Amino acid sequence: MIEPVGLRERKKWRTRKVVIETAYRLFERQGYDRTTTAEIAAAAEVSTATFFNHFATKEDLVLTGDGEHILRVGLDVLAAREAGETPATLLRRAMLGMLAEAGAGLRDPAAAPERIRLDLITSVPSLRATMLQRAFDAQERLSAALCQACEIDEVDAAALVGSATGAVFAAGRTALRLGTPLDEAMRRAIELATA
Repeated sequence: MIEPVGLRERKKWRTRKVVIETAYRLFERQGYDRTTTAEIAAAAEVSTATFFNHFATKEDLVLTGDGEHILRVGLDVLAAREAGETPATLLRRAMLGMLAEAGAGLRDPAAAPERIRLDLITSVPSLRATMLQRAFDAQERLSAALCQACEIDEVDAAALVGSATGAVFAAGRTALRLGTPLDEAMRRAIELATA
């Protein structure tokens, strides 16, 4: 999600970014469960009402809605298959496109806030459960799109998508544990899983 063009949209985007980054710092310092939305708003220098204009809940702040936008990039790539492109090559292009789109917005894997967000998702049970459900939904949508684009069996499409997304998740968790760059680990995982 690249910064919007209009003045009003840019201001909303910047406010959202400040609230997210402030919340992540508080979560890292105090813990997710011990941090309130009022504390986040105060630290970000916005009203509580402004916080709730951007996020319905504290969970929504961590599991931002831009995941749908990132997924849409991958689905669009799959829908625009190039002649002769293999399912694995097409999926690689879609996954790399999604990674690039994440890097252009609030979920930049190379940025510190994304490391904090992913650490929260893997350590806070309620966030992990919601994220897993969203990941399963995204896998199903990617599998259906790959199946349609390449006219392959549904099981084969699901296996390809599952191997690529599973590799990204595993490499990301390992990179978090080792303190190595997330974006590089995710890119390598995509390349290996779709070779």
